[in-house]
Amino acid sequence: MRQPAREQEWQEGAGGLLLLAAAHETALLSQLEAAVLASQDNPKVPQPPAQRLSQPQRTLLLTLVFLNAVGLQRPWDLRTYTGSELGLLTGRPQPYSYRHVERFLRILATANADEAFTAALARWTNTLWQVKARSQGATSPHVYVDGHRKPVYTDTLIPRGLIGNSGKILGCRALTLLHDDQGHPLLATTHRGDWHLTNGIPSVLTCYEHAIESLQLTNLVVDREAMAADFLAQLKAEGRTMITILKTNQYSGLDSFTNIGSFVPLTVDRHGTVLREVAPAQFLLARPDRDDEPLKLAVALIRDLRRTVSCSPSEEDLPRAWWADIRHEEVAWWQQGWQATPAPATPTEPKLIPIVTTAEQIDAVTLAQTYIHRWSAQENVIKDFLLPLGLDTNHGFAKTPVVNSEVNKKREALEKRCANVERWREAAREKAHRASVLGTKLWKQTKEHGEGLYRALNERSVLKNPYLNCSFVQCRV
Repeated sequence: MRQPAREQEWQEGAGGLLLLAAAHETALLSQLEAAVLASQDNPKVPQPPAQRLSQPQRTLLLTLVFLNAVGLQRPWDLRTYTGSELGLLTGRPQPYSYRHVERFLRILATANADEAFTAALARWTNTLWQVKARSQGATSPHVYVDGHRKPVYTDTLIPRGLIGNSGKILGCRALTLLHDDQGHPLLATTHRGDWHLTNGIPSVLTCYEHAIESLQLTNLVVDREAMAADFLAQLKAEGRTMITILKTNQYSGLDSFTNIGSFVPLTVDRHGTVLREVAPAQFLLARPDRDDEPLKLAVALIRDLRRTVSCSPSEEDLPRAWWADIRHEEVAWWQQGWQATPAPATPTEPKLIPIVTTAEQIDAVTLAQTYIHRWSAQENVIKDFLLPLGLDTNHGFAKTPVVNSEVNKKREALEKRCANVERWREAAREKAHRASVLGTKLWKQTKEHGEGLYRALNERSVLKNPYLNCSFVQCRV
């Protein structure tokens, strides 16, 4: 007699086995194991080199690698973890506890394994994305470098830095991120919170090129934070080409640029309307200690026709006085129904976006497209990279709109003041109207009283001198 078919058993976290297979196939685990073995070598104590990690060490390493695969952001989360997915990925019935993982991390930190892990990560990404093979071609691809700071909330005083767009200065750690032209992350290094991007770029390039022999990254695209004349000159002397964007306080309109070419369309909408246009130009960047030797930069001058900025009017357009363009009848604020006339509009011009490079010969359209590609190749990738790591607290995610208290206070004060002025204006208009009526009445009374006094004075003069009236009559005849 045939037994009934056995029901299928579902295993939670089985999809993570694909990640485990990918880690084996791309040699990620072998690179990390080699890094752990290299960090354990002690030159003071001669020992035969180990060929591979012990099973507990390998399991602990797998636990650290696949924490995010099961929704855990930090080893601290293992304290409340009760699932079996992590044990399946690490080859144990149950995963290691938080205390075991923390002890393993302490051992790695004591052995300075961070440098070995960084080099292993660089070698793995180079093999995975074929960076070295593509760099040896006729045209070396561009790499994108950017910095990012994340706040660290601790009772210990640590170096502070500027946090994102919030403008706050907090204790933090600085990340320097390296991506290729397709948006693949190549390397990420961690530094002090006050570490500037001009220091992080040489550090991450040296680290990556040292891990990959006979490799030099020559074409760099960075954020405007690295816009420093001496820094650009240093990279140019090393044979590297830098692409970045000018800061707004380094130029003022088209007059700041020289050898401006003709503008050509850069971006158009589906109706054929030109949204952005670009033109080649040159810019002389002043150096702090060498005023007579400015750094000459090639520019792709983008003119955004959708956005305008205010510009200073010429001397001919300036009025002689602020009331020169107001008619006389528009000044009568005391009249009923008076409305204030708006001031003349401030002259505007299309917003300029100057993309600069240290290269000698450029194509303006290609240069502009290369820098604009930074948003899809790095900026958006940074956000996607920080989401699974649980570092999205102040990078545009998991936020709720909050009223700016300072701006709200100023707004309420101005609204109260406007209401008071409006109330005072109505009261002043009523007083002015009553005063006008009373003035007219008093003027009429004063005129009638004066006319009566003149008549009485004339009659009295005639009574006292009757001949004056007779002589007047004779003169008339």
